[in-house]
Amino acid sequence: MASVKNLKKEINYVLGDLVNIVYIWEMTNGGKPTEGTDVLVDEIYDNYDNFVSRIRDRKVENKKAHYKQIRAEYETVANQIVAKINELK
Repeated sequence: MASVKNLKKEINYVLGDLVNIVYIWEMTNGGKPTEGTDVLVDEIYDNYDNFVSRIRDRKVENKKAHYKQIRAEYETVANQIVAKINELK
């Protein structure tokens, strides 16, 4: 498994890019945030905070399984957010 440092970087880069995509979408569709985009950005930030706090948790027994579960959940959440971005109108 890749290092924890790389997992943190990947989460940071991907979720950060998703926030940028939402802002770019806003700029190309009127230039003002909508209620849907605000909720989506808040969801991205909440997920980021959740993943980073779970990565920093040092009280886990099986670290390898813990990080593997975080990666699986992160990939699922990222795909769900991409689907929500594609549904923006």
